[in-house]
Amino acid sequence: MDGVCKIVVLRPGAVGDFVFALPALHALEQAYPEAELVLAGKAWHRTFLHGRPGPVDRVVEVPPVPGVGAPSDTVPDAQAVERFVAAMRAERFDLALQMHGGGRYSNPFLRRFGARLTVGACAPGAPLLDRWVAYREPGQRRLALLEIAGLAGADVRLPPAPHAELALTAADRQEAAATVPVLPGERLVLLQPGSTDPRRRWPARAFAALGDRLAQAGARVAINGSPDEVSLVHEVAAGMRAPAIVLAGRLSLGGLCGLLERATLLVSNDTGPLHLGLALGVPSVGIFWLTNLIEGMPLRPSTLHAALAVRTRCPVCDRDNLHARCPHDVSFVADVSVDDVETLARAAIDESAQPLPVGPHADAALAAGCRPGQ
Repeated sequence: MDGVCKIVVLRPGAVGDFVFALPALHALEQAYPEAELVLAGKAWHRTFLHGRPGPVDRVVEVPPVPGVGAPSDTVPDAQAVERFVAAMRAERFDLALQMHGGGRYSNPFLRRFGARLTVGACAPGAPLLDRWVAYREPGQRRLALLEIAGLAGADVRLPPAPHAELALTAADRQEAAATVPVLPGERLVLLQPGSTDPRRRWPARAFAALGDRLAQAGARVAINGSPDEVSLVHEVAAGMRAPAIVLAGRLSLGGLCGLLERATLLVSNDTGPLHLGLALGVPSVGIFWLTNLIEGMPLRPSTLHAALAVRTRCPVCDRDNLHARCPHDVSFVADVSVDDVETLARAAIDESAQPLPVGPHADAALAAGCRPGQ
């Protein structure tokens, strides 16, 4: 598309949702390098992305809108929504991309921005955009969002490896070092036992047992969680015999990125910090429930060791949860054994310790993603 000066991407989601969109955002930046790329997101996006190099030039905060970053039964502040829409129309966007679900609520909202061209996904029955692609569930979210960027003219081929999806700042590293001082030769393992969906939480006792095994092998163990997960983080720490660094609520999102950069390994449920780690290239063991692995698999899966639970029926009521959620908040990934996760963790640590290729064929080996001896 010619004459593109300003692009808006509607994606008012959580941390993992933002990471899933990073490949598409980078592709848009590369397709329209002179254009301003605006993310219509949430307050946390503004805080996290302020001063951070990357594809997003500016964040505008979307007010609570039913089905668009807020539950569908939300009662909106009509005046706030109208002011936001008026501000969006005044921006005179050339491209507006809907990257927030199947479009039942988000497509009509996006069309109100008045952009020259609207692009996005459409589930059956959703209002159509100028250019659209069918919305599918389950689906690989990064690829689905790249497909939308491709409809807007972006080259959706993967850039040459290695490619950092997320940039770190000096403030990230300083906060991490102030919270967890760097030790010479440290082998830092970060455990992330929380998740917004309780069904995706590996039991705290399993994280504690794994932490002890890795500590016995020489790892320095830290346990991270959000301010809402303080009790869970302390439960894991209390279940360990070895000492652990308790980080619940002590790091901002940027500080967590600074700590992840230092980590030898991240072991996490399927939640935002896991996807931040993968975007930073941190060797990671992810504990997934069935279809979540399909949706959350990174485009380059070389840093992810996935532990997969295939249970579909609730351990309490035996109801199948693939297409409808039962009311029980019980773990669906508890069947994953500590032995299995430990095996994956040790493999990830061993691989991260291997030296990079050297010699006349090093560049070709790196480009092909080969390890020494392959």
